[in-house]
Parts: sequence; structure tokens; C-alpha cells
Amino acid sequence: MNNPESEYGLEFLLAFNGRTHHFEGGYWIKFEIKRIAAARARPHGLSYSFTLHAPDGSRLVGFDNAHGVPALGSRYKRPPKENDHWHRTENDPGRPYAFKDADTLLQDFFREVRRILSDHGISETVIEVREERK
Repeated sequence: MNNPESEYGLEFLLAFNGRTHHFEGGYWIKFEIKRIAAARARPHGLSYSFTLHAPDGSRLVGFDNAHGVPALGSRYKRPPKENDHWHRTENDPGRPYAFKDADTLLQDFFREVRRILSDHGISETVIEVREERK
């Protein structure tokens, strides 16, 4: 993340920390992101959790790096070193996510949000934003 465009994308992403965006019908997304010391599980130096929720609060999709997940394809594959992963449903234990940069992370998350909102017949227009700084 050394090029200026990546740094702008990262600062933009960090500004989302503590925000909750509300959609019609009671659906909402929550953003938690902060800088941390880079480590093997989080080499990009970020701790994040982006989630889309149904009106009852259940998670519909999530991108985070709170824990590791198994490798895809075979139980004999080694799990990824990085904790970056995403959950396609509420009960999905997670599948590896290849973190590239902040911009791509946001684009991938919003692509899934749009897909799910569309499946539920909900507009992707944000009707309210709440900020809760930590």
C-alpha cells in the first residue's frame, strides 16, 4: 500500500469506522476498521469487519479478518496464513478472501451487498447514516 492512490483509498476506508448505513425495510450495514501492527495474520496492518444485516439483526454477508478459515477445496490443503475472509451467509464459517487493497475490499463488499439487497427486493439507496466513533 505504498502508492498514493492506495493511501487515499485506505484513508477513505478508515473514515468508515463506526458507521452504520441504513436501507429501507430495516436492512443495515456496519463498518468497523482500524489500523493495527502488521502481523502474519494481518500483513496489511488492518483489523476490519464489514457486515450486512437483516431487519432482525442476523448477518447476511460479512467481510472480516477476526479469525482464520480453512482452505477451500480440500481438507488436506493448508489454511491461508492471513485471516482475511468473507461469509456469504449467516451460517457460513467463512471462505478465504485475497486482500489486495482498501479500494478492492470496499468494491467486493458492496458488490455482495448489492446482490443480496437485490435478491430481497430492497433498494441500495442509503436512507440514514449513523456514526459511532470508538
